[in-house]
Amino acid sequence: MVVNNKKIWPVCTLGALVSGLVLLFAVSTDIGGVFMTLAFVFAALALKQTQNFSNLAFTLLIFAAVSASLFYPQAFSHIGEFNLKQLIVPLLMLIMFGMGCSLSAKDFAAVLKTPKAVGVGLLCQFSLMPIIGFVLASMTDLPPEIAAGIILVGCSPSGLASNVMAFISGANLALSLTLTAVATLLAPLVTPVLMSLLADQYVEINVVGMFLSILKIVILPIVLGVVVNTLFKKNLTLINKIMPLVSMAGIALIIAIITAAGRDALLSIGLVLVAAVIIHNVLGYILGYRLAKLFGLDEASARTISFEVGMQNSGLASGIAVEMGKVATMGLAPAVFGPLMNISGSALAAWWRKRNEAIRK
Repeated sequence: MVVNNKKIWPVCTLGALVSGLVLLFAVSTDIGGVFMTLAFVFAALALKQTQNFSNLAFTLLIFAAVSASLFYPQAFSHIGEFNLKQLIVPLLMLIMFGMGCSLSAKDFAAVLKTPKAVGVGLLCQFSLMPIIGFVLASMTDLPPEIAAGIILVGCSPSGLASNVMAFISGANLALSLTLTAVATLLAPLVTPVLMSLLADQYVEINVVGMFLSILKIVILPIVLGVVVNTLFKKNLTLINKIMPLVSMAGIALIIAIITAAGRDALLSIGLVLVAAVIIHNVLGYILGYRLAKLFGLDEASARTISFEVGMQNSGLASGIAVEMGKVATMGLAPAVFGPLMNISGSALAAWWRKRNEAIRK
């Protein structure tokens, strides 16, 4: 008898979920946590078999990592005497190096081809999300450092996830890659200034220190990656195949470590933070798209700017929180934002893709 993988993983998901809930409330949270984590893993495997939602599989694996870190925080805090928080910045640098290896001078030359679209995208990126983050932080009455984390997410540039969603949705991928690269390169200057203006009431902002941290985490690895790509382009096939997997594993580990570090705070204010993050993310999509249209950009470019504005580089925000020594507080909003934006971004990309297919028919 041949077992159909498409049917077995949903069954496993349901079985693990029910078992986990029963064990959590009736037996032991330690045992129940294992089954709850497995439920996310099985759900990821189930989605991987589908045509429309396979790109959500990674996000569910992130939720599995978050689940494990909530139930077993000690496993994601230390290994012997080694504090796992020390891995966050090196992992981010490795991810940024991978990004640099995929870039070349041609990518930056694209700015000259579409100056209006790039200008509109950067304006939306560094105005809408910081302001929305500030308003949400003011309205939620969260602890100051956690509120500052919401603003930090808004003041960060877009990340690689926006490029993936632009590709899936049929948006302007070249513009997406250009905006991500340029916004990332501007981040050392723009992010510290915006944080000083908007978040100084919540936490002391060292503009020079933040500038140097972003240089270390982002600019140096990207520049090194671009140099390696330029000099050894023909020999980078293996690196370009491996780096996306390394990046995904690194992001999952970073989020798990941050979740474990801020577990107590997250459990006490989790719903408020999740609500704020969802509003931040969704308003970024809507206002980014509307403003792009208002400036007269075409549909594909407006969709791209929607993703670039709504989807932030939560990994960079996490790294900044680590450098400030506030990963358990300021790092929480980026850790929540990352998985949730991938769910919303995937849903939006799938919806726009279906609209494209309907129009072609």
